[in-house]
Amino acid sequence: MKKTIINFFSEKLYIELSIAGVLFLIALAMDKLMDFIIYMLYFIIFLEIVRAVINYIREERVTLSLLVDAFIILALREFIVNVVKVNKEELSTFEAVFASSVNINLLVLSGVIVFLLFIRYLSVISSQRYLFKDKSE
Repeated sequence: MKKTIINFFSEKLYIELSIAGVLFLIALAMDKLMDFIIYMLYFIIFLEIVRAVINYIREERVTLSLLVDAFIILALREFIVNVVKVNKEELSTFEAVFASSVNINLLVLSGVIVFLLFIRYLSVISSQRYLFKDKSE
């Protein structure tokens, strides 16, 4: 228990927790929780793309996992927007899932997210760091 508390303060996790708590309370007070989440996802997408460009400039190679991460977050953002803001459909039967274009869009986005997660998995296991990890140890 004591070691956990020491790690909490030594790794400065309290700063992240404090910032997240304050932003959460502000979003609740303004009744804009979904908007906060959507804009935070936009910010993460922007950070991932900037990381990929800087990595390309510095190392002169593209790190596929950074780009796939950005696309996964973008697809998740679209999924969240469609579920929370756009989708007002009632699903009383299984056929109702395919009757609405919004629901079909959600199914396509779900497939895209699963496909991107598979690509992310492949990019990690085929990366140089992963392949040469055993040889360096």
